[in-house]
Amino acid sequence: VTCDDAAASYDPLDYVPAPGDFSAGSTMAEIRDRGTLIAGVSADTLLIGSRNPLTGQIEGFDIDVLRDLSTATLGTPDQIHFRVITSGQRMEVLENGEVDVVARTFSMTCQRWESIAFSAEYFQAGQKLLVSSESDATTIEDLTGQRVCAPASTTTLTRLESYGGIEVVPARTHTACLALFQQAQVDAITGDDTILAGFAAQDPNVKVVGEAISEEPYGIGISAGNVDLVRFVNAVLAQRVADGRWQASYEKWLSALGPDAVP
Repeated sequence: VTCDDAAASYDPLDYVPAPGDFSAGSTMAEIRDRGTLIAGVSADTLLIGSRNPLTGQIEGFDIDVLRDLSTATLGTPDQIHFRVITSGQRMEVLENGEVDVVARTFSMTCQRWESIAFSAEYFQAGQKLLVSSESDATTIEDLTGQRVCAPASTTTLTRLESYGGIEVVPARTHTACLALFQQAQVDAITGDDTILAGFAAQDPNVKVVGEAISEEPYGIGISAGNVDLVRFVNAVLAQRVADGRWQASYEKWLSALGPDAVP
């Protein structure tokens, strides 16, 4: 099998079956019988997946997707066991069967499809730059000779390494990049606009600049062997778009990015 379009997934089910109607032995029935959906998430990516300091709950755009999956699988949005992971752990927790799904700004690539499966695209992000509010830089080329941070084991870092003249500084997470930036150890951060928008919301001394230099289609990561779960998730994602839940979630968390792009 060749990969011509990393954003192409398996056909969705014709409808979303009720939890009591899952076929015996299906992945969905296993999750229902266990009583919890195990999901790999971020807890420090504001607007996408982060812990609310007032309530202690993890919330954001990705979390809304998982809550709808929990409702479709278990009849309630709250039966989720959140496994907090870094970007670099997204593949291994699926390959090792530690989680059912991963919803963590997970860009779909042909290379990743060789090891895991993805749902249909539920959001398209783009790689941009975060710089000081006093910076004149608007493109990566403007940062020649400067230090730019990106998380290890991400498509962002791989793309950054293709630019010459820049000192690439890998870090464990985007939040670690932000800490380095605030300590003046790096001059800029590059990453998905969704993630950088969360940083800008936290720090008035930074800004997100430039046109997106990539397309980053987000999918829900799922173990390669659980094709039935992929098709089920795709049906839930289609239903979210059709009934307006996707739009409501976008307006709540990501409206600062501008006009929406419904998947």
